[in-house]
Amino acid sequence: MALALLLPAMIQAQSFKIKGSDTVLPLSQAEAEAYMKKDSKTSIAVTGGGSGVGLSAIISGTTDIAQASRSMKMDEKLKMQEAGKAFKEVIIAYDALAVVVNPANPVNQLTREQLEGIFTGKITNWKEVGGEDAKIVAYSRETSSGTYEFFKDHVLNKKNFGTNALLMPATGAITQSVSQTRGAIGYVGLAYVEKAVKALKVSYDKGKTYVAPSVASAMDKTYPITRPLYYYYLVSIEKTVSPYINYVLSPEGQKVVSQTGYVPLKK
Repeated sequence: MALALLLPAMIQAQSFKIKGSDTVLPLSQAEAEAYMKKDSKTSIAVTGGGSGVGLSAIISGTTDIAQASRSMKMDEKLKMQEAGKAFKEVIIAYDALAVVVNPANPVNQLTREQLEGIFTGKITNWKEVGGEDAKIVAYSRETSSGTYEFFKDHVLNKKNFGTNALLMPATGAITQSVSQTRGAIGYVGLAYVEKAVKALKVSYDKGKTYVAPSVASAMDKTYPITRPLYYYYLVSIEKTVSPYINYVLSPEGQKVVSQTGYVPLKK
């Protein structure tokens, strides 16, 4: 009798994993926490590692949802196809990619061309962009990061990062390194901008207008370095994950997006 009473609760219990982008990580953690408060029978484990790591994990079957700060590449789609795995892509929020420097750095704004020069290694001293006579220390995410891919495509015009760029394993490591190094520069998702670093205004019209990264400037598209954030999951487990994903897309879930420092899908 006791066993029979337990069975319905056991059947309803759900657990799944979310893995991937460090940019999306704080958002997924906040959404999962809020969702589990509403649905105590669901258990969600969230880990980072980079967009590429998450997408590899969904291909290999070691995660249920891949969180990504870039869209799936053609070779990843082909691997999914070869494995006979149908998947779905969902945009859950947007993000402004902020360029950050140490607060002691007098430079407050840079053009896209100057950023390209810095991260490709052509510009090596802050005096070349109106700053102090000091060496530039450029911090970047590593190659498995969707943020790395996006920055390369949209800021460096698909040019390769210079050998001077120090590759970091996580976004938080960039924030920490920039906060501790006077001549440092890096790029992070908006949610990672804190008082220990200074976000720069950026110009994509060769210095005519400079815009600071913010939720408002990302929503009205005046800030030039904005991007969608994604969830990927297999169609075969849609019943398991769709209640959570529907929650993230709901007004309540989108409120969590705003509260966590990301950009909601609608105004």
